Amino acid sequence: MAISAKSAQEFVPIREIQNDTVIMKDGSLRALIICSSINFALKSEDEKTAVLGQFQNFLNSLDFSIQISMQSRRLDIKPYIELLAQKEDVQTNDLMKVQLHEYMNFIKELTTKINIMEKSFFVVVPYIPASLSIKKGGMLSFGKKETFTEKNVSFVEHKSQLDERVSFVTQGIQGTGVKAQRLDTEALIELYYTTFNPGDTQKPAKTT
Repeated sequence: MAISAKSAQEFVPIREIQNDTVIMKDGSLRALIICSSINFALKSEDEKTAVLGQFQNFLNSLDFSIQISMQSRRLDIKPYIELLAQKEDVQTNDLMKVQLHEYMNFIKELTTKINIMEKSFFVVVPYIPASLSIKKGGMLSFGKKETFTEKNVSFVEHKSQLDERVSFVTQGIQGTGVKAQRLDTEALIELYYTTFNPGDTQKPAKTT
């Protein structure tokens, strides 16, 4: 029995990314907010109580769903090594040159023995038009397949609704002491590219 091969793109639920917004194939929209981390263990008991109280109030104020997602991937040390190599080339002090070289060797050896991980924290904010009956989800969710056309969906109007949600979520997160910023189009493309191509360290080409 012959099995028809499907392209990888058929399994990607994203139609396109534009205006800092992810447009899913089902017509729903996503925005991603990248968040900093805080060292909770170093805070006093009063500070911990205040942070938890602010976060609880933020969650209770939501009338729509969000997804909190964490990405953990091995840190690409190559750009840092290349930067050190450039500094070594222009270094005129022989002692500093030797120390830079030894430091580069140390970093290279260390990263071969230990996986240095980089963690990123995101809040996924969705907007699902009322005309769509789909499963709610996050960065990689699938829903009922519907055609996204200007005849039945106003992108500008729906993006405006999404923008209001993003603003509300951003303010709520910042109220806990965590820095939060919406990812722009280029950052979204890079994030999803590396998500679907985890072994590829090259950045995707910019789209126009």
